[in-house]
Amino acid sequence: MVDQSVDRTPAVADAGAVVDWRGAYARRVAITDALTLVWVVFGTQLLWLGSGRVAPSGSWAVGQLTGGAVSYTLISAVLTAAWLTALSIFGTRTYRVIGVEATEYKLIVSASLRLFGLVAIAAFLLKVDLARGYILISFPLGVLVLLATRWMWRQWLAIERRDGRYSSRVVLVGALDSVTHIGNQLARHPAAGYLVVGAIVPGRDGPVRLDDGRELPIVGTLDTAVESLNGCGADTIVLTGSDELSPERVRRISWALEPGRKHLVMAPGLTDVGGPRIHTRPVAGLPLMHVETPRYEGPERVTKRVFDIVGSGLLLLLLSPLFAVVAVAVKTTSAGPVFYRQERVGRDGHAIHMLKFRSMVTDADAQLARLLEAQGSAGVPLFKVRNDPRITPIGRFIRKYSVDELPQLINVLRGEMSLVGPRPQREPEVALYDEAAWRRLNVLPGMTGLWQVSGRSNLSWEEAIRLDLYYVENWSLVGDLAIMWRTIRAVVSPGSDAI
Repeated sequence: MVDQSVDRTPAVADAGAVVDWRGAYARRVAITDALTLVWVVFGTQLLWLGSGRVAPSGSWAVGQLTGGAVSYTLISAVLTAAWLTALSIFGTRTYRVIGVEATEYKLIVSASLRLFGLVAIAAFLLKVDLARGYILISFPLGVLVLLATRWMWRQWLAIERRDGRYSSRVVLVGALDSVTHIGNQLARHPAAGYLVVGAIVPGRDGPVRLDDGRELPIVGTLDTAVESLNGCGADTIVLTGSDELSPERVRRISWALEPGRKHLVMAPGLTDVGGPRIHTRPVAGLPLMHVETPRYEGPERVTKRVFDIVGSGLLLLLLSPLFAVVAVAVKTTSAGPVFYRQERVGRDGHAIHMLKFRSMVTDADAQLARLLEAQGSAGVPLFKVRNDPRITPIGRFIRKYSVDELPQLINVLRGEMSLVGPRPQREPEVALYDEAAWRRLNVLPGMTGLWQVSGRSNLSWEEAIRLDLYYVENWSLVGDLAIMWRTIRAVVSPGSDAI
């Protein structure tokens, strides 16, 4: 089905209108930040200290000005203003960090930490005796509320960007293959804020067709690339790579762009690489990009294992009453054992025995080959049976809410699985892997993974393996926490794609 989002994009009258969304969004976020900090800082003061308290000062200079004490109302006002200034200085509202990835959140935490370090130093040097509870409550609470409000803004922004608003309007410039590849990647992630409105492909007059059915019009030539931006209301040129894009020509394009209003982006042919693995260094006038190779050993592996042990142990303790209820329900509603034990392929191809609450009839494995053959998916390494007749009534419920997966916490505690990672598959499925898919086995399989929270049963095998490989090559503890949070949301509200 053809994506109609471009048709709903408001027309752009001039260059000033093109960039206006950046300033408008930053002003709205700044207002929210100010209201948040006033509420947190002054609210903490009133609840902890009341309205009339003062902070004693042993500094002679401060005492001369304030009568030996400093009003907490003045301190709260200065702290709020300084906090807002720090958020601005650290660029937490700039369009380059909003909307995607964790950079925006990291900058908020970094700005807040440095500010409160300065507050502590200033209080020590000026000998102002600040109430510890006032600081220890207002700081973490302020950071948490700031992150929460920015998250809410991000959800709103993602909705707007899916409709083509609040996005950089992009013209892709390069060879046909690279333009198509980058165009497809940007189309899959509208929340990133790059709306492709046209293309320039040397030697091509017809439109460029994307995977979603959209056709990108050819809006000019390499010689008229900058002029073409105004013609289609765009503000950004993305160079995707072409033999005809010589260094001299790229430099002339950058010179011709209007500073602050028109932007140049270089898009290498490398995809599915996480930000922490990328480092740029200017060397001899060349912007060299260093891409770190994935590491599966050392401190990272130890950190992940400690996280798995602590997390699975706590969850087993907290969920033990639920285990008892589900066990009784499975045993009393269908014939067979409570647990289902199946051999799967784990890290480095070693066999593991994965545990589940039984959700199917006892001869389910014997029926699998026949059912896959009947639906025509026997040769695809993702053995999913649509409208599976083997599932028991109680099994359908516990599968929908992923309760049947909970016994795998025991596998995690034993070191056979991880809380987060690619899902373990059967040996016949692994036998169908190509070279790329084998990289899934470089890490421990997980109870939940990136593709499970990105579409669950509705994803194709190609999309599922792409997401799994992205996880394998870009693992981080913060990423694991984000996937677990998204898993909880998917379990609480499973939707129609959960089976």
